[in-house]
Amino acid sequence: MNDLPKTMAAVVLTGHGGLDKLVYEAAWPRPEPGPGEVLIKVGACGMNNTDINTRIAWYSSAVTEGTTAKGGREGFTAITGDDGGWGGGLNFPRIQGADVSGRVVALGEGAPAALLGERVLIDTWLRDWDDPLNPEKFKYFGSERDGGFAQYTKAPASNVHAVKSALTDAELATFATSSITAENMLHKAKVAAGDVVLIPGASGGVGSALIQLVRRRGAIPIALCGESKAAAVKEIGAEAVLPRAPADLKAALQAAIGQSEVDVVADVVGGEVWPQLIGALRRGGRYSCAGAIAGPIVAFDLRTFYLNDLVFTGATVIPPGLFADLVGYIERGEVKPLLAGSWPLDQLRAAQEAFLEKKHVGNFVIVPPQ
Repeated sequence: MNDLPKTMAAVVLTGHGGLDKLVYEAAWPRPEPGPGEVLIKVGACGMNNTDINTRIAWYSSAVTEGTTAKGGREGFTAITGDDGGWGGGLNFPRIQGADVSGRVVALGEGAPAALLGERVLIDTWLRDWDDPLNPEKFKYFGSERDGGFAQYTKAPASNVHAVKSALTDAELATFATSSITAENMLHKAKVAAGDVVLIPGASGGVGSALIQLVRRRGAIPIALCGESKAAAVKEIGAEAVLPRAPADLKAALQAAIGQSEVDVVADVVGGEVWPQLIGALRRGGRYSCAGAIAGPIVAFDLRTFYLNDLVFTGATVIPPGLFADLVGYIERGEVKPLLAGSWPLDQLRAAQEAFLEKKHVGNFVIVPPQ
């Protein structure tokens, strides 16, 4: 590693709050890989709701609104506890960014020599591999440890997957969080061929990934999104595209697909439309949730839940092996990158402002100096 620079460019999160908490550093100390770790030169790093939610402390129980443009820019002032991260309190400063595409340039002691020089993606869920299913030990890359909004990052070799693909680094960086979240939602809801799956927020990173992954399973994706994005969402593979918040969801489904109920709702939106989503599930239907960008507090009628024998699943931590499956999908061309735009590292604040406007379809990525 003697030929590698001792410092690097990085964007450092200095605390919970507004965009001013993201500080560009031109000479931040480059990480050194420890035992069992590898050092990765970052080619690109995807940006997600998680990055913004963590910065603004949206995960805190004190926050009841969705991820709005105003809240996303300014953060929240009502935070009193140490629960601003997805799993509780965070240590600062922190380099965020989970969706790294890059190349292994150095090895820590004991890391597999075969990884050196490989182009890789990182399984974003960090676990104790001696106790891999213990939920008390789960951590997230770019949250509980530094991530990829930098020129270099390090990761446990057990979380690093070589990828053989002609896609660019920016294209590869669109997959990790959005696609693995989507695949986990479908896995937990046991989506099978022929299922009709309703996808609110279908133009976002997770929503657009859901469309592809539902199709991959031989199931039928029905999208909800804004009118300006309907054509693009249809092109991704949606069977039908309905308004983002229809006045009567069941009537809209009947008109679009000839039936008023669906087998599965795969939701990252929540908010005011939530009772309609649950009302559109057939008896015995499944609801899988991995977000609440329109608002986490919803009106829940327990009678609808139990009288219709509905199955609810939260989808956060993925099971071991699921990320390797995703890499296989990418290598075989079974899923396509949905790159909405790329931004240089020193413009991360501007990228997040554009992200919060929600005018894009797919994913934004951040590209550090090469």
